[in-house]
Amino acid sequence: MTERRDLAAILHPLVQSLVAAELPVLAAHGISMWGYAVLGALDDRSVRTQSALAEAIGADKTRIISTLDKLQHAGLISREPDPGDRRARILAITDEGRRIRRSVRAVIQANEDRLLARLPAADRQGFLRAVQMLSELSREDVVGPS
Repeated sequence: MTERRDLAAILHPLVQSLVAAELPVLAAHGISMWGYAVLGALDDRSVRTQSALAEAIGADKTRIISTLDKLQHAGLISREPDPGDRRARILAITDEGRRIRRSVRAVIQANEDRLLARLPAADRQGFLRAVQMLSELSREDVVGPS
């Protein structure tokens, strides 16, 4: 068997470069990486509480408040009191938030398509399927038994 580098060692520089490519796109649209994650989570799923949203995107629920404040101030999300629990807020993406999220995604994916074009078509599709499948694994599935 041919020796290969660890997956983290292979993927880390690529992920860093992908993030670096996204940052100017996000800045041009006036949102942060966390803001984009919030818009994506709200656009992909039904309305959720701040606590559930933080868990879904892997953010600290106390530190995400400022991101939510900025998004709400920009008119990209709404936060309404939950009628069943006045301490909780129900979050929703606005039409403008959806427009911004889709615009950002289009630019990011155009750059990704440029990068993926370096692979033969069959490899490209296989790579995307494999990355999608592996990204859907739970943390416990990746980390393994303790």
